[in-house]
Amino acid sequence: MTDYYIEHPKIFVSVDCIVFGFEENKLKLLIGKRKMDPGRGEWSLYGGFVRQNESLTDAAKRVLYELTGLNDIYMQQVRAFGDVNRDPGERVISVAYCALINVQDYDDRLLDKYGVEWVEMNHLPKLYSDHNQMVDSAVKLLRLHVSSKPLSFNLLPELFTLTQLQKVYEGILGQEIDKRNFRKRVKMMDFIEKTDAIDKVTSKRGAALYRFNEKAYLEDPTFKL
Repeated sequence: MTDYYIEHPKIFVSVDCIVFGFEENKLKLLIGKRKMDPGRGEWSLYGGFVRQNESLTDAAKRVLYELTGLNDIYMQQVRAFGDVNRDPGERVISVAYCALINVQDYDDRLLDKYGVEWVEMNHLPKLYSDHNQMVDSAVKLLRLHVSSKPLSFNLLPELFTLTQLQKVYEGILGQEIDKRNFRKRVKMMDFIEKTDAIDKVTSKRGAALYRFNEKAYLEDPTFKL
């Protein structure tokens, strides 16, 4: 530390992570009860303060790894939240990050370790401070990009059914999609490949399994669904 800017008050900077997952055909959010004051016992996103040797991105990656045990997951900065009285403890500016993960990759032992759980988006409780506002901003961002970027594949296993894919889109968009039109548009996309595998777990009749071909997408990223 130096003696520069000593005439100015110090402000805390934190990152809060909005972790979405897809399970049982539902879009879910990873939240838990706060274990510290202020707000102890209130539902909350998982976050942490930015350390002196960290960039914002590095701090978010650290917090996400602590919470999920996963590296190289989809992560995007949502925006900063800096209302003067947003945190009753101190003057804290928080930068929210949105992450998308496949729940099947998540180690359930971390749920107990950090006291968090997957909650359906349609049943979110009141969250600490402005965390509901953070979630709303993240959802708006996803809705803005979901039709032009292959975000949904970050929420799905490597092999998925078209029903699962449609449910992801419906979960993000918050509305039902016409099944016939959806499948017609999906089948026109070279980067969504039909495999020889059959899903006999979630589909009684046995549904075809598909996969995302990243190479094909990068060769022609003019994606619109």
